[in-house]
Amino acid sequence: MDTSTELTIRTDRNNRETLISVHGRVTIDTSPELRERLLAILQGGNVSRLTISLEDVPYIDCSGLATLVEALRIARKRSLELELSGLHDRVLYLLEVTGLLSLFQQQGRKHLRSARVTQ
Repeated sequence: MDTSTELTIRTDRNNRETLISVHGRVTIDTSPELRERLLAILQGGNVSRLTISLEDVPYIDCSGLATLVEALRIARKRSLELELSGLHDRVLYLLEVTGLLSLFQQQGRKHLRSARVTQ
């Protein structure tokens, strides 16, 4: 397998909280795998808080951003907490310049390393 398109997703659960750790580039080729995992967790009904760690994501494209926005939309609809953590470099910059970072911020507070939304 070409390592430039390899994506690893690890899921850790603790009671009703779930941590998804994403490792690798999130692109049009790899975002469907992330989307599938996120939707399964969000629609599963036994989670109240989901944290998506992007600490080991060096690159994300528009399909990856769309996946995160879809997860946020579903989380809000189900009154779940969704948090992005480990934002840095290119990923943080892309979220900022697209205006999407503010969607993931709680009550207008800016977090450089993590962004959180609760409803």
